[in-house]
Amino acid sequence: MNDPGASAETLRTALDGLLDGLPARQAGAAVERLIANYRGATPTDAPILRDRADVAAYAAYRMPATFEAVRAALEALAEAAPEWVPGSHVDVGGGTGAATWAVGATWPGPRPVTVLDWAEPALALGREIAAASPDLRDVRWQRSRIGSALSIESTDLVTVSYVLNELPETDRATLVDTAASVAQAVVIVEPGTPDGYTRIIEARERLVAAGFRIAAPCPHSAACPIVPGADWCHFSARVSRSSLHRQVKGGSLAYEDEKFAYVAAVRFPVTPAPARIVRKPQIRKGQVLLDLCETETGTGTGTEAEPALARTTVTKRHGDLYKSARDADWGDPWPPAD
Repeated sequence: MNDPGASAETLRTALDGLLDGLPARQAGAAVERLIANYRGATPTDAPILRDRADVAAYAAYRMPATFEAVRAALEALAEAAPEWVPGSHVDVGGGTGAATWAVGATWPGPRPVTVLDWAEPALALGREIAAASPDLRDVRWQRSRIGSALSIESTDLVTVSYVLNELPETDRATLVDTAASVAQAVVIVEPGTPDGYTRIIEARERLVAAGFRIAAPCPHSAACPIVPGADWCHFSARVSRSSLHRQVKGGSLAYEDEKFAYVAAVRFPVTPAPARIVRKPQIRKGQVLLDLCETETGTGTGTEAEPALARTTVTKRHGDLYKSARDADWGDPWPPAD
């Protein structure tokens, strides 16, 4: 598997070059305005990424976080289907192509890739950034409305990252159904908020109804055991903060944590994790508390067993398993494969 760290560094270097000649104050102001409006009720046929300066500032600010969130989801899919490699990829609403970079970091090598988005300045800049990666230089950047009229060519993998929250409910359903009709695997990522989780659950239900199996994060394809409104399933990815991040958000930390929710679903045989750590592990003296989503039988097949949320305590008496628990992270499968 490719080195995601190297891919992330190549992407960061390319993004840093975007802001050359763009005054820091202008870049910061553009990001603040776009953050305030981009996730609102603006129709997808009226993009607010107006010009290259807008897109450059927003890409430099958001692409690293989107890359890390999507990469984490794709890594979970790769762990559940280690023999599978997508031969082709369509990124719906991909903008400047963060998910395309994440696919390349997970499965190296060139492949036919199409990025669909309505914002022409975003597509143009995505093409420019992709020139930094040999595997992405032949990506097709295609202007397309992301809604009821969406058309997707048959492909192995469809990614949809941070897009559903920009669409009305009917268009969200159409997008998921269209992706399900043409792909062998569908990966959808949304913000790690209660609303983002709700959209992921809606998409998950449609994918299962279309005959897909859930590869990740769930260890099953049954209904989510979380009581609606009581909690939500989400995860966290560590993102290196650029000077633009620090300028816009303040603070001096060299990183921030991107919260996200996701689903990875497939049409081929897959082996989900027996259980998934769904909260940050709590390390106590001599013990580690793990909150898990699991099936009652622990088989991970997801078809016969009832899903459940459970807390398990791993102590020093568990030997090597205790060491693994101390090293475990939020979002990891449990127990570890080794």
